[in-house]
Amino acid sequence: MYVRLIATTFHSERFDAVVVGAGPNGLAAAVTLAEAGRSVLVLEGSDSIGGGTRSAALTLPGFVHDVCAAVHALGIASPAFAEMQLDRHGLEWIHPGVPLAHPLDGGRAGVLHRTLGDTMDGMGADGAAWRRMFEPLLRHWDDILPQILGPIVSVPRHPLAMAQFGMRALPPASIAQRAFSTEEAAALFGGCSAHAFLPLTRPLSAAFGTMLALIAQATGWPVAKGGSQAVADAMAARLRELGGVIETGRAVASLRDLPPHRVAFFDTNPAQLERIAGSTLPDGYRRRLRNFRHGPAAFKIDYALDGPVPWTNEACRTAGTVHVGGTFAEIRDAEADCAAGRMPARPFVLVAQQSLFDPSRAPAGKHTLWAYAHVPHASPVDATDALEAQIERFAPGFRDLILAKHVMAPLALQEYNPNYVGGDIGGGAHSGAQLVFRPTFGLRSYVTPNPRILLCSASTPPGGGVHGMAGRRAAHTALAGVLR
Repeated sequence: MYVRLIATTFHSERFDAVVVGAGPNGLAAAVTLAEAGRSVLVLEGSDSIGGGTRSAALTLPGFVHDVCAAVHALGIASPAFAEMQLDRHGLEWIHPGVPLAHPLDGGRAGVLHRTLGDTMDGMGADGAAWRRMFEPLLRHWDDILPQILGPIVSVPRHPLAMAQFGMRALPPASIAQRAFSTEEAAALFGGCSAHAFLPLTRPLSAAFGTMLALIAQATGWPVAKGGSQAVADAMAARLRELGGVIETGRAVASLRDLPPHRVAFFDTNPAQLERIAGSTLPDGYRRRLRNFRHGPAAFKIDYALDGPVPWTNEACRTAGTVHVGGTFAEIRDAEADCAAGRMPARPFVLVAQQSLFDPSRAPAGKHTLWAYAHVPHASPVDATDALEAQIERFAPGFRDLILAKHVMAPLALQEYNPNYVGGDIGGGAHSGAQLVFRPTFGLRSYVTPNPRILLCSASTPPGGGVHGMAGRRAAHTALAGVLR
């Protein structure tokens, strides 16, 4: 990891750009600016870079856990990461046997493979329906990808391809899943759709299911070798190669904390930007930033295990990700409870099994497990028992394998990363107009009314996930404007 500690006298230097926050979007903005020949300083309040891509020894010696993001569907698909050539700086993707399995009672499971043909073959009666949903999108994957990883409100370069995506993305997931006749296919689609942190009866909830299932069959859902920290470290190495500088342990409370600069980028939540920028922004815009809404939360547990999870379904034992939530109806009800502020009795749980495919994550014969449950925003309820009961339901004997665990409730996630307001790891609620217009209503997603201040976090398009596209696009916006 590249971190250069700088004496305070260094701050007399003028930079073209200062980036506040060394998460993947902040680092992507910095790299993009440095590639264009601009001088860049990144300031990170924490003692380590990475934001949502940090890894740490959270449980026992020899166990490496991903503190936040674990599986990088958007990372491997990201044009930003591809253009940065992060593989030259040590980033290596590892693909699991299958990207995703979704267990059901009785040892059944819906299984999402890396190819459309393999997924269809495992769908039984729903193979043809799955093909009708995804084959046209995969055919135009290269045209669709840049559009879905940018502002929704824009003129599509490939309108016919985007129209096909829109037809599948616009409905509620509860409507879209009616295309399937089996519980396995419906649950598989529902689990992907639940990444929206939305009731599955809301319009556009199907967009998340369509996008994530599409990416799995186009480029896969890999993990980063050695831990998600490798993503941030590779970006930092690329920035160093270009002459950029990172300073950690430098909290920014106001614009007075920044050295002289032409433009400032903020990989922060909207309320943080409002507090830091203060009166340099109009009162009405500041009020809209303060009113930015955050969604349901994650309740996260990292486990050190004495062996692999004993799933009753064989495909789950070779899956990088396992969605644990039961049938589509069960997931629908759990997500509705979270949105209404009620703790679900059977929450939707996301599980990642990195050590099955990356032996560097745990000692020989041992394993890590990464899991989080969807819970209400800022919920104070201890969801440990509910989360573990869901896994135990489909993997009897799981609890007997636990050597140690590390628990992060919603407010602990916020304390760890201030961008996770109330435990919202998605950068803001996806409900209503906020799904389309982020952070405020309007067509200028990254630039504030002060053209020298830009927001480039997950609270801007395309939203949450480790992809760097918000930072990349914000930087391009500045390079076409104030930094020309």
